[in-house]
Amino acid sequence: MPRRLTTLLASGALALLATIAVASPAAAAVTPQQKLSVLSSWTQTSASSYNSWNSARVNRAPWAEYNFNWSTDYCSSSPDNPLGFTFNMSCYRHDFGYRNYKAVSQFPANKARLDNAFYADLKRVCATYNAVVRPACNSLAWTYYQAVSIFGSVAAVQQADIDRAARMKADAEARAAAR
Repeated sequence: MPRRLTTLLASGALALLATIAVASPAAAAVTPQQKLSVLSSWTQTSASSYNSWNSARVNRAPWAEYNFNWSTDYCSSSPDNPLGFTFNMSCYRHDFGYRNYKAVSQFPANKARLDNAFYADLKRVCATYNAVVRPACNSLAWTYYQAVSIFGSVAAVQQADIDRAARMKADAEARAAAR
């Protein structure tokens, strides 16, 4: 008798789990519109858009069914953190936008916004530095933005651009120290 009861309870439990799985919204496939909606919300110029994307990047499990491409080479062949300015995460989000919009054949219509979001991210990074070195950071941010805007990649940033910003940074620091 206990064996029959165990089998009956196990069958009931399996039937209940199957019903829950079928009725669960998580079981529904993600539509292209849903994917585009999330992608759009994570690639805007605002800090809240960046923060939402970064939160999802850190906790990808809830987004697994969207099949986003999270791969990155950060700032391509340009420095990820030129002169110590932390541009790597801005480059990561930019890569995310490029890769995922290309995957859904919506890249050309979104490229300018992705590049503008990249520049906004870089400027927010620069705003975290003191006023002495911030102009050098902003100069590099503009250079990185121009590279992606014109060429589609920060790989187009030249060593001369970084050297110019390094001179700006050194001159600003020297002036601040002399005060």
